[in-house]
Amino acid sequence: MLTGHGGNIFKTANMLGCKPSDITDMSSNVNPIGPLPGLLEFIKEKVDSICCLPEVDAAKARFAFAKRNGIPDASVIAGNGTTEFIYSIPRVLKIKKALILGPTYADYADSCIMNNIDHQYLTAAETDDFKHSIDSINSTVKNFDAVFICNPNNPTGTIIPAVELEEICRSHPDKLFIIDESYLQFVTSADNESMVNRGLDNIIVLNSMSKIFKIPGLRIGFMISSAGIIEKIRLASMPWTMNVLAQAAVIYLMEQKDEVDLFINQTRAFIYKEKKKFLTKFKELDRIKFFPGKATFILAKLYGGLKADLICERLLQERILVRNCANFTGLSDQFIRFSLQASAVNDLFSDKLKELIQKV
Repeated sequence: MLTGHGGNIFKTANMLGCKPSDITDMSSNVNPIGPLPGLLEFIKEKVDSICCLPEVDAAKARFAFAKRNGIPDASVIAGNGTTEFIYSIPRVLKIKKALILGPTYADYADSCIMNNIDHQYLTAAETDDFKHSIDSINSTVKNFDAVFICNPNNPTGTIIPAVELEEICRSHPDKLFIIDESYLQFVTSADNESMVNRGLDNIIVLNSMSKIFKIPGLRIGFMISSAGIIEKIRLASMPWTMNVLAQAAVIYLMEQKDEVDLFINQTRAFIYKEKKKFLTKFKELDRIKFFPGKATFILAKLYGGLKADLICERLLQERILVRNCANFTGLSDQFIRFSLQASAVNDLFSDKLKELIQKV
């Protein structure tokens, strides 16, 4: 197993000699107001179902997801988080050379490495706030047979507008575009920016429920594509990849349409307010620059000799965990990323970070 991820709260707690719950985890990109009210109680009521095997292909959960999103059932497959698909797509579809729009999530490259696939990064420039040039993508993609795109992107929070992304995909019908929309529900214009239901046979869209509903431990992911691609993935998939509690959670969430819509709107409003408040506190400091992005996390660059290792270490002394971005290809040891949490937690973290930057 390759591990290009960030902070491990269990390993960190063991190192500090405390419980995971004693750590303020600003490294995990999940909903700061989640889970959806009532969801955990529902899951507790269903805990006895672990005594039985789950539905082998998660058919009922898949049907519920497809119906809720207006997608043909034949165009959807359920899995053990989007990670399952990130690692199986290159192998099953026999990708030979992949382009990765970076700096981005390490698993795309790790999947290529694990599957012995040639891959290269097209890295967006910091001077452009890490926004990718459409012309650059168009001119580069012709040399590859597949492209990994995280949209909005982790860790930069940038988004390629759907109108531009669709144009790129249509211009290269012989290329496969794997578009990870795990963080899209945090974006106000999500419905307009999704690549689902674009009528394109050369795209794969990955959808995660981990982030927006704050249930990463349940490992819920969906892959949406043409019926032909879905069938290839289905034939190569293992049985029972989605556990029984995860399946139940999907069906429950898909049935709570009004409650879910309200919850997502409240989440977006909360993130907008908290992000604005947080950034205002650092207006007078020139030793840190923020890239606010469109999701619940914020990328920051340190200046004046400050390094991510030092800042992360000092914050850990306060039992605050943030993401050191030194191992993101295209970034450096000057970058950290943190995810907004409850309002009081954000206030505490901003005060600690500001104090550190002023003192060190």
